[in-house]
Amino acid sequence: MLYALLVLFCLYYLVPLFVMVPTSLKSVAEIRDGYLIALPDAPTFAAWTKAWDTACAGVRCDGLKPYFWNSVMMVVPAVALSTFLGAINGYALTKWRFRGTNVIFALMLFSAFIPSQVVVPMARTLGALGLAGSVFGLILVHTVYGLAFSTLFFRNFFVGVSDAIVNAAKIDGAGFFRIFFMIMMPMALPAMVVTVIWQFTQIWNDFLLGVIFTIGDSNPLTVALNNLVNTSTGVKEYNVDMAAAIIAALPTLLVYIVAGKYFVRGLAAGAVKE
Repeated sequence: MLYALLVLFCLYYLVPLFVMVPTSLKSVAEIRDGYLIALPDAPTFAAWTKAWDTACAGVRCDGLKPYFWNSVMMVVPAVALSTFLGAINGYALTKWRFRGTNVIFALMLFSAFIPSQVVVPMARTLGALGLAGSVFGLILVHTVYGLAFSTLFFRNFFVGVSDAIVNAAKIDGAGFFRIFFMIMMPMALPAMVVTVIWQFTQIWNDFLLGVIFTIGDSNPLTVALNNLVNTSTGVKEYNVDMAAAIIAALPTLLVYIVAGKYFVRGLAAGAVKE
């Protein structure tokens, strides 16, 4: 009974995908003449090609390709920086404790639950730095906004590592960064996997910060997808819209398919628990 219920929930959850994929493989005429959940009579990838290369997202008709690479150029350094800085913060807050450590961690923990709308005034900071409306500005925004979560993940992992290991390394003459790179980071692989998957998903799927802090050619994929779907010139091509939505979702889907089991192992290893 339990498994039947789980299967039912899975099927219910997958219904939108079942609608999207067949629709993306149909022509506009077949969509008009057929049923929403009907399989395509003559599958074609023309809608996918158009969504990638020539679909109009606002005033540009270059498809999603340039915006896809904008997202890649934004996500990779933002994930790397926020993960690395979060690891250092978590390490310092647990193994190199100083006066005010708990206060700093409490403030960072509080900032993890601040809604993203609160960081909108950062636009003034980006303007002062000359990064307004650019991919590099969005990298900075996501790096700073992601520090609270990445610090939380690594701090909760490192707090379970014995202090005796660090103290022994100190007696042998190892310093802050040598202990961090040679001892702590190899042990923190589960926490790193959890952090990377979490940050990648959050940053890739973000729309609000992308639409606020970028302009035109520097828009990430999510903003371009919104512009493409809401473009009202000509015939409404639902097959192109569906193909574009799937293209935008594929990277996060692939990340979970490839690294999902490591994500679960990281959670079980204590990456997000006290």
